[in-house]
Amino acid sequence: MTDGHDGRDRPLLVGVDIGGSKIAVLVVDRDERVLAREVASTAAGAPDRAVDEIDAVVASALTAAGATIEDVAAVGVGVPGRVDPLTGAVSLAVNLGWSDLPLGGRLEARFGRPCLVENDVRAAALGLHRRRVVGDIDDLAYLAVGTGVSAGVVLHGRLHRGARGLAGEIGHLVVESAGARCACGQTGCLETLVSGSAIARLAREALDAGRSSGMTAPSPTAIDVYQAAEAGDRVAIEIVDSVGRRLAWAVHLLVMAYDVERVVLGGGVSHAGETFAQPIRRELDRMREASALAREQLTPDIVELLPPAADAGAWGAVIIAGAAPPGLGAGHGREEVGHVRDP
Repeated sequence: MTDGHDGRDRPLLVGVDIGGSKIAVLVVDRDERVLAREVASTAAGAPDRAVDEIDAVVASALTAAGATIEDVAAVGVGVPGRVDPLTGAVSLAVNLGWSDLPLGGRLEARFGRPCLVENDVRAAALGLHRRRVVGDIDDLAYLAVGTGVSAGVVLHGRLHRGARGLAGEIGHLVVESAGARCACGQTGCLETLVSGSAIARLAREALDAGRSSGMTAPSPTAIDVYQAAEAGDRVAIEIVDSVGRRLAWAVHLLVMAYDVERVVLGGGVSHAGETFAQPIRRELDRMREASALAREQLTPDIVELLPPAADAGAWGAVIIAGAAPPGLGAGHGREEVGHVRDP
């Protein structure tokens, strides 16, 4: 690799997608050719260990790519929480237990390279748009269903963060006031009914209540539930159908609120494929039959299931990294990325 002094001489971009139990890293060149992909189980949820954990996975990926950090123009990082893209600080990441963590600045000090930090789902939405994964569409939402539930929204080709950087946080919309307590402190949030952990909890509750089911594991996971539903297990089918109905309502909400042309479904739970998607489509069909307005807004192609291998979060972080002009530090992305406080 070259030893130049600006980003043009350092042709590589690194994208880091942080989850509650793993970190995924992509190393790509400026032509978006993947040179290395690394996924590692981590304890990144511990804020005092976050930089060390990220550094270790990035170093491993760079070694696999035959490169060093000196070959890197910029690093993009996606975090599941509220992020200030101007400073790179994570003000609140509920599912990671992070609060007021100056992640971007610490990573820049470690790497010696520009590090841009963004909410993971919003980064993924921007990546889907910039790479035209769903075609020539400038108004789209990416609905991620995993440990948490969130949406990233692109309007007129620009990432829409909202006045406080929280646009699309529909996982914390209260939909059942007497429901389970959410990590955010409210009760009955959408996330408590359709996330991976919520699906596992619903299965445990059904088994604890003595429901007859082939799910015999003491702690079934969301994957177990979808596999059981595919095999015809009645309890699992009830849970999957309930999740699908509520996610269809979430799709409806996104379309009505933002008038997007497409809602892309992703996240860990979506890896169940058609078993995940079919109940959503059935409920959308029902809504179309009941309402002329729904028929107009919820077009037959309104939802698209993202393939599990799409690496939307890591690719989104790569796109964020590519927005860093040479020589600038944390948070200094190009204006068209659409920061909360654009100049």
